[in-house]
Amino acid sequence: MTKSSVSRLTPPLAAIQTGLAEPKPRPAHRHPNLGLAPVSMTAGFTEAAEKLRRDSLKIAGRALVAATETDPTIKERYSEVELRRLLRDSEVLTERLAMCLASDDPRWLGEFAAWSAPIYRRRGVTLLDLAALCAGIHGVIEPDLNADELASAGRALDAATTVFRRDSRLAGDRHKRNALWKWMYRGV
Repeated sequence: MTKSSVSRLTPPLAAIQTGLAEPKPRPAHRHPNLGLAPVSMTAGFTEAAEKLRRDSLKIAGRALVAATETDPTIKERYSEVELRRLLRDSEVLTERLAMCLASDDPRWLGEFAAWSAPIYRRRGVTLLDLAALCAGIHGVIEPDLNADELASAGRALDAATTVFRRDSRLAGDRHKRNALWKWMYRGV
């Protein structure tokens, strides 16, 4: 081996670490079968989570009102019974948000949004309406939470909204389609 080939194989002195290993990144999931402790439901903002659970019906009602103010066609598209179901669904979203706040982990609401999308399609509920409900919940809880709690709740609601918006593009969602796409796929 020549001197030039050896210098190409050895890294420069500045690139050699000082012996301290970099910490391993934390896994996104904490499943006990992987040898990790389960997610702590007291690691986050437990007082804010209890406040959300206590006022879940009030938050759900205000969120539905905020969603219908943003999109007035919601009242036209759904019957009285379906609006009551949306009210119940926003209570469930609030409960999942409370779980996210208690653990300071947005996955509880994001995964719920992914799991529940087929059920809402079967019921004829547009996923964009559920994204509007998430936005309504964020607007309702904003004055009651401090900055850190609101940031944690915002991450969870953004995760759910992202899933709802992404899945609303899939077939089966009842929203108005692009006229060109509708014409192109009229026989499908």
